[in-house]
Amino acid sequence: MSLLEKIGFGAGDMALNVVISTMMLLITFFYTDIYGIKVTDLAALFFAVKLIGAIGDLVMGKITDRFTTRFGRYRPYLLCLAIPYGISVFCVFTTPAWGYDAKLIWAYATYIIMTLMTAGVGIPYISLNSALTSDPQERLSANGYRLFFAKIGAFMVTIIVPELSDYWGAGSPAAGYQAAMAVMAVMGVVLFIFCYFTTTERVLHVVEKQSLRNQLRVLRKNDQWLILCGVCLTGTIGYVLRGSTAVYYAKYVLGCNTTGIASFLATGVAAAILSMIASTWITKFYCKVKLFRYSQLIVFVISIVIYLGVGTGSKSGDTAMEFVLYFLLSFVVDLHAPVFWSAIAETIDYGQVKTGKRVSGLAFGGISVCQKLGMGVAGILVGVLLSHFQYQPNHEQSAFAMNGIALIFTVIPGFFHLLMGLLMFWYRVTDAHYIEVKNEMLQKGYVVS
Repeated sequence: MSLLEKIGFGAGDMALNVVISTMMLLITFFYTDIYGIKVTDLAALFFAVKLIGAIGDLVMGKITDRFTTRFGRYRPYLLCLAIPYGISVFCVFTTPAWGYDAKLIWAYATYIIMTLMTAGVGIPYISLNSALTSDPQERLSANGYRLFFAKIGAFMVTIIVPELSDYWGAGSPAAGYQAAMAVMAVMGVVLFIFCYFTTTERVLHVVEKQSLRNQLRVLRKNDQWLILCGVCLTGTIGYVLRGSTAVYYAKYVLGCNTTGIASFLATGVAAAILSMIASTWITKFYCKVKLFRYSQLIVFVISIVIYLGVGTGSKSGDTAMEFVLYFLLSFVVDLHAPVFWSAIAETIDYGQVKTGKRVSGLAFGGISVCQKLGMGVAGILVGVLLSHFQYQPNHEQSAFAMNGIALIFTVIPGFFHLLMGLLMFWYRVTDAHYIEVKNEMLQKGYVVS
């Protein structure tokens, strides 16, 4: 793969992160403190949206398995659905001046449409990696670029959206968020189109047409893919819990203003960007599976340290230390990311060798379903926990509420990352094992490159 192609591939995830990062970092705060949805209604909203999104992922996975065009199996969707994707993002952050019930219906409708559009471009995009190259190191490198640009996208969301919403809002946060997200939506459209024109599907896998039932039966026999499903579920819950609470933590526990909140979020994203670079370098001489395991165990320890050291229920007396610890946590937590996304394609190959059947689109779709399920569970937990700890939007918080925000930001997500790391002790598709898998695929005629 050329450098331009890797950059183009990364641009696709940058476009996708216009939604993913916003959903993880800003959507909960936007809905409660700006849009005006009650905390008690958030759980139902997030659950319904993610359930529909999970179905959309499965359908899209099935479609990509069934159809191939002369332009490729996955790339055409990035071109055809880029503009609908951008429009749907803009609509979610449009706040109509209606009554509460009508606004709630609008929130459901726009969030569901955006989720389906995200499935339409997201499933082909995450599947594209398996068609770009069959070399494990090249695949890992491509994912390094991909996740680097994804974090650049997240960085832009954390900086541009809060600052532009404050600047353009002219006293109206709702109008400010709409204008800021319009910029992000346009950027997403352009990046998806750029990804389409700079990438090439050079690996054609032989995919036998199978019914949905048969594909699910094959996937159930793929033990390594099932482990990644569990890893994705637990990791996403932890990631979204922390990301969704970061704004609240910065605003109420640290007492930051708009610029301070943006700086706090940007600190985490900057650490994640450096983590992508470090992970790609570390895996050149250290086992990628071990890096995955131990980084997530360390995240749990750092989470405990943050809570016990500075986040126990009142405003922190050492904001600088909070920023440093958050940087460290964000750096360590994302060391696993390039490994995870390259591992999915490898478990699909592993499953084909093990069962004699290849399930690709549904396998990527299934991982995305786990991600959506994790986001849904995390969204429900955030709503329930904020309600339990008596959070009041745009008010001075009680010590009980402050302690709750600190827990949701540190210890609770740290526990899910602990589970994530422990699950990886059952994962065994290392680079050495994958070389054997790839050789067997070539011998059996499972791949044409």
